Amino acid sequence: MNKHRCGWCEGDELYEAYHDQEWGVPVKDDATLFEFLILETFQAGLSWITVLRKRENFRLAFDHFDYQKIAQYGQNKIDELLQNPGIIRNKLKVHATVSNAQAFMEVQKEYGSFSDYIWGFVDGKPVKNAWQNYKEAPATTPLSDIISKDLKKRGFKFVGSTVVYAHMQATGMVNDHEINCFRYSEV
Repeated sequence: MNKHRCGWCEGDELYEAYHDQEWGVPVKDDATLFEFLILETFQAGLSWITVLRKRENFRLAFDHFDYQKIAQYGQNKIDELLQNPGIIRNKLKVHATVSNAQAFMEVQKEYGSFSDYIWGFVDGKPVKNAWQNYKEAPATTPLSDIISKDLKKRGFKFVGSTVVYAHMQATGMVNDHEINCFRYSEV
């Protein structure tokens, strides 16, 4: 028997695996939150599947998303990244990744962890929506607007409200699985 999935992932094995195993699962560890922040940053203006197909390349290129290493990247490493055909070679996004790693660590200093900071916006509990169809889910919400504004104030780049909401969906801060999706009640 086939499980019902959210319509956005159907028909692509990589998308389905991501949907079934990761999307919407509450993430509380800083390393994974940073990984998704970087991937969402590179996704801005592109489709998520484009980034997902290059995820392993990103992982290798960016030292397994080690924000402490990334925060130290100099011009030589940035130039190397911009020559890497396995990733999205956008100069502004590569530079943003370095400055976002630095800002990420500043948030950790202030809050103890990035997780405590970001999950504080939802009182530590996922917002559970009830969409019949994934197309009903918004691209932004008043909450993603607030978080985006706060991140920008802290020096983060490429964290517009749409990127922030996608990050919230990916890391389980909001449950936007369709209500008849088998993952809706699981996450």
